[in-house]
Amino acid sequence: MADAEMPGAATPETNQARTRQASLAALRAEVARLEQGAAARTAGVIPLCEPIDRMIPGHGLARAAVHEVLMADPGAAFGFCGLILARAAGLVAWIGADPDVWPQGLAAFGLSPAEMVIVGAKRSRDGLWAFEEVLRSRAVSAAVLVLDGPAPDLVAARRLQLAAEAGGGIGLLLLPDTDLVRPSAARTRWRIGAAPARRSGDPCWHLTLLRGSGGLPGQWTVRWDRESRSLEPVGVDPVGKQAAPSHPAASSGMMW
Repeated sequence: MADAEMPGAATPETNQARTRQASLAALRAEVARLEQGAAARTAGVIPLCEPIDRMIPGHGLARAAVHEVLMADPGAAFGFCGLILARAAGLVAWIGADPDVWPQGLAAFGLSPAEMVIVGAKRSRDGLWAFEEVLRSRAVSAAVLVLDGPAPDLVAARRLQLAAEAGGGIGLLLLPDTDLVRPSAARTRWRIGAAPARRSGDPCWHLTLLRGSGGLPGQWTVRWDRESRSLEPVGVDPVGKQAAPSHPAASSGMMW
């Protein structure tokens, strides 16, 4: 008499089938992850103002991407980032070694302090880790990382870009305005400085688009209209005129 097989006993055939099923499940999960990244790349843009938007492919700052901001004037750069965070519309994060950002001050640019999470990261590598994790989250619409030192290398920058694509939000990397800016995988690179205020007392900024994926450099002087909560040009260079960087290295590097 042949021995009877116990119900549910594993055989080489069933083990092989389970292995195939596990492989298929892993493949489906990987395809879903890649599809999420592809969807994030079409997540749209954040508009600034018409003369600037027409110089940028897509007519605004791309979501699902990282952008660099060189701080010629930290106050102006913080205000510029606050404006972008507000227009991202949702939960945002501000990360730095010793974050001295004032949420109530950024409220003047339309950002609700209730939607802002402030993260302290003493070491730059901890800040980069937190920035990447936040960008990867689909619950966060925008994130800022303030670095006192050099920009991340190309490997780290590419990881940040992939994280932004996966999460769909916009990442802003605030850097010192020096001649030591590394080549970058960021979608755009800006220099933000202060401009003399008008009689209204509204803040004015010098915005310089140093590099952008598929676009032309440019420079503008703009005013933030507190009443209408809009960015208004007060001095616009001719379309296509290249902005001369004050630091040669600031416009170097890889962009796409």
